[in-house]
Amino acid sequence: MSTASIRLTGIERREQLLNVAVDLFSRKGFKGTTTREIAAAAGVTEAIIFRHFETKEHLYKAIIDQRMGSSDAAAWIAGFQAAMDRDDDEAVIRQLITAIIKSQKNDPKFERLMIYAALEGNEIALLYMRQTTECIVDAFRKYFKRRQKKGEIRAFSADFALAAIVGMAKEYALCKYVHAFPENNLSDQDALDSFTRIAMDGLCLRAKTKKR
Repeated sequence: MSTASIRLTGIERREQLLNVAVDLFSRKGFKGTTTREIAAAAGVTEAIIFRHFETKEHLYKAIIDQRMGSSDAAAWIAGFQAAMDRDDDEAVIRQLITAIIKSQKNDPKFERLMIYAALEGNEIALLYMRQTTECIVDAFRKYFKRRQKKGEIRAFSADFALAAIVGMAKEYALCKYVHAFPENNLSDQDALDSFTRIAMDGLCLRAKTKKR
C-alpha cells in the first residue's frame, strides 16, 4: 500500500513531500524539477504541496533548513570544538574527515542536490553552504594559528591545509557514495586512518615521536 493511499497527518505529509522533493532535485536540479512532478511522485495534487509550501522555492528552502537543524550536525560541531579545546590535533583531523565521509554516505541525495545547486548558481543552497562552512573554517584557522605558535604545526597556510584534508575525504566520499564508482572497494575505516596519518605526518601536522 503506497504512502499516497494512506491518510497522513500534516507533519507526515510534509515529511513525505520533502523526501520526494530531495530525490527529484538531486536527479534533475531545482530548475529541472516541477511541482507537478513532485506531486505525481508523492501521489498527491499540486494543491497539497502548496498547502504545505507556498512556492517551490519555499519547499527547496525547507529541505536546506532541515539539514541545517540536524542534531547530527550539532553533535559533530560540538565534538570538533571539544577536540580543539584540548589541543588534540589528531582528533581534530579525524572529526573533520569522519564528518565529510559520513555526510555523503548517509545522505548522497542531498550531496547531489548541492552539486546541482552549485552548477545552477542557486543562492538558497549556496547560502546554506557558506553558513555551514564559514564557522568551521574560521575555527580551524584560529586553531591552526594557535598550534603553530606553540610549535606543534608546520608553517603552512591554514587554508591550504584545510583544503588538502577536506579534499582527500571529499574526493573519496564523492567517488564511493555519490558517483558510486564500482572499483572503489576501500573501507571507510581504512580511508579515515590513512587520511589522518597523511595529514599528521606529511601535510600539516608535525609528527610526534615518543620519548625513549
